[in-house]
Amino acid sequence: MLSRPGFSPTRRAKRARRSDMSDNDQRWYQQPIAWLGIAIFVASMAGCIHLIVLASTHQDPALPNTDSDISFRIPATRESPDPPLAPANEEP
Repeated sequence: MLSRPGFSPTRRAKRARRSDMSDNDQRWYQQPIAWLGIAIFVASMAGCIHLIVLASTHQDPALPNTDSDISFRIPATRESPDPPLAPANEEP
C-alpha cells in the first residue's frame, strides 16, 4: 500500500503530540502536584538552613575531664590479658 507524502504515521503522531502539548492543562506549571513538590522541597531546604544557623549560634558545653584514662566509661588503654594457664600434664 503506497501512502501519499505528508500522511505517514510518524508525521501524524508528531502532529498529534504537538496539538496535545498546546493544551494548557498539559503544561507542568499548571499541575498542582508539581507545585506541591516544589513547596515541600523549598520548605525542607529552609528548615535545614534554619537548623544549621540556629546550631551555629549556640555553643556546646564542654565535655567533663577527658584527660583521664577513662572516657565515657571506656578505658583509653587496653589491659594486658591474663597469662595462659599451664596445661595440666600431671600424672599421678
